[in-house]
Amino acid sequence: MLPHPPLAPPQEQIDADVARALAEDIGSGDVTAALLPDAADVAYLLCKQDAVIAGRPWFDATHRALDPQVRIDWRVLEGEHVSAGTVLATLSGRSRSLVSAERTSLNFLQTLSGTATITARYVAAVAGTRARILDTRKTLPGLRLAQKYAVRCGGGDNHRIGLFDTVMLKENHIRAAGSLTAAVHAARAQQPKLPLVVEVEDLQQLQEALAAGCERILIDDFSAAMRRDAVRITAGRIPLEVSGSVDMTTLRAIAEDGVDCISIGGLTKHVQAIDLSLKLGPPPR
Repeated sequence: MLPHPPLAPPQEQIDADVARALAEDIGSGDVTAALLPDAADVAYLLCKQDAVIAGRPWFDATHRALDPQVRIDWRVLEGEHVSAGTVLATLSGRSRSLVSAERTSLNFLQTLSGTATITARYVAAVAGTRARILDTRKTLPGLRLAQKYAVRCGGGDNHRIGLFDTVMLKENHIRAAGSLTAAVHAARAQQPKLPLVVEVEDLQQLQEALAAGCERILIDDFSAAMRRDAVRITAGRIPLEVSGSVDMTTLRAIAEDGVDCISIGGLTKHVQAIDLSLKLGPPPR
């Protein structure tokens, strides 16, 4: 479990995510929930597999959007590892609102917990090395801040949030500028206060990036030998990031070569939702 749960996105962002999702699901009204007597009831949230939990703010906001008086008592923290069969929370509210909010609240929690769970596995796999696990911009449209929050719940770190907060020079930018050095100088002139990350394709470009200066160098699809040469040449002067062809079979060797960061699009792109359920009634003893 993380010593301190990460800071969630602003509440207005969470509320906007929830409003969009509820409109998608409920539309003009939940015709099935309308069949129920609108009486006071209780429910419990069950996790059916081992997982790292993330997404409580979205779960809570979904239920409170339909019943501001609902009571949600969580038994676990954000970023906490739980085992299959764990009751995560109990709820007290109106029966119609509980069932109308069920699927949307679970969709948020199962998706974000899935991201946190896979991130935690990658973080554990590089334990004892200097490498940090980073996400990418390969997120679900409209849920970037939520998924990047889930990565932090899993112990990972965020790369750039979007195209606005970091200058990242890749092959196309370098080609258009005429050279890597020219691209770096143009970026510094236009955005002097923003971090600059430069992607290099070979060791010659690596040397050029070191000379030009930047906040981080990204080596994409380097062979193992080239990667080790890059670590030796860089010698800690600028953080080195690896991207491309990274999975659980290659991760540890990459980290042990001494790189600083490993970015993995699959943390947010290959979403494998956690199996959860919300059941009316008190939790089993």
